[in-house]
Amino acid sequence: MFSGAGGLDLGLINAGHEIIWANDIDKDSCETYKLNIGNHIVCKDISDIDINEIPDCEVIVGGFPCQGFSMANMLRTADDERNILYKQFYRIIKGKKPKYFIAENVKGILSLDNGNAIKKIINDFSNAGYRVKYQSFNTADYGVPQTRVRVIIAGSRIDLKEEMNFRFPQPTHSKKNWISISNALSGIPEPDNVKTLLKNHIYSKYKITSRNFTGHRKTDPNKPSPTILARGNGGGGVCAIQHPKNHRRMSVRESALIQTFPIDYEFVGSMGSMYRQVGNAVPVKFGQLIGQELKELEMTLL
Repeated sequence: MFSGAGGLDLGLINAGHEIIWANDIDKDSCETYKLNIGNHIVCKDISDIDINEIPDCEVIVGGFPCQGFSMANMLRTADDERNILYKQFYRIIKGKKPKYFIAENVKGILSLDNGNAIKKIINDFSNAGYRVKYQSFNTADYGVPQTRVRVIIAGSRIDLKEEMNFRFPQPTHSKKNWISISNALSGIPEPDNVKTLLKNHIYSKYKITSRNFTGHRKTDPNKPSPTILARGNGGGGVCAIQHPKNHRRMSVRESALIQTFPIDYEFVGSMGSMYRQVGNAVPVKFGQLIGQELKELEMTLL
């Protein structure tokens, strides 16, 4: 659910899972998904989808829209209409009763309404018949060249033995060996080089200001990238992170590489749409590590 361009799904596929159904409301994201992953995605408002239209499955995953939860949204409130879409996630989980569910969101979900929002969400999922836990993760600790902090909420159906509870992946990297943005983009040619054949290697001309403000800070080439953004600059465009050389903003292709998408993963739509698809995605490598934990549980069940 809320599959976007398919970052989490691709990670699960790389871990050996089969995705049998997906949904998103954004047409460009759906076209990107179809082009790279498969035609099983349904481009439709989830609230208009009947539970019987969704096939039975063992796991349900999704990152319900999080703008209302984001720390970047200074006007966030508990009754923000964008926060209600998690109830659709809840509706499907309660109706389909998969063995496991995994939900991804921004860290702001933990402090929303003085912590009452996450308590309600956990309570809802628990009442649906799941043992629920949550944890925040910095994806730089998992081999992603980006300091991206996200919260994972995971549920294991209560009829499963407790030893079959979903386990969060353990860190693969520490701050001492985080992957730098320069390392991740090594060998990528300048997008203005007419000889480059890289797909989506176009970039925002939004000016470089190097101010101490989200999306405007100078990029340290020796550290992981700042969080790849999906939100705009206030003027209708996406504020792309500055290139490690700080001479321009990163291209869509470079941003996707920082999100650990394969170099041949092609995005569809306008430049702004592609930036947003990349910024909204779960890093593929982190998704694969989640998938590997699920695969271990699957093998144990067999």
